[in-house]
Amino acid sequence: MPTVLRVGPYRFHFYSDERGEPAHIHVRTSEGECKFWLDPITLAKNQGLAAHVVRTIEGLVFEHRDYLREKYNEYHRS
Repeated sequence: MPTVLRVGPYRFHFYSDERGEPAHIHVRTSEGECKFWLDPITLAKNQGLAAHVVRTIEGLVFEHRDYLREKYNEYHRS
């Protein structure tokens, strides 16, 4: 479960056993976790996070999308 980015309380990571899915990122906080598809950027799953937290995370996914796609491709295509 490599962490590829940390922004404040948010940890952006991948799970190693999800190669069959489209490019995505998991984001964990102390309150829960969500998952965003990266192309196009859309919420795939939310577990325990308030809507305003998900919106904040979504903004960070958009802000760092190129970096997150690059790291996803490096990790899952190596």
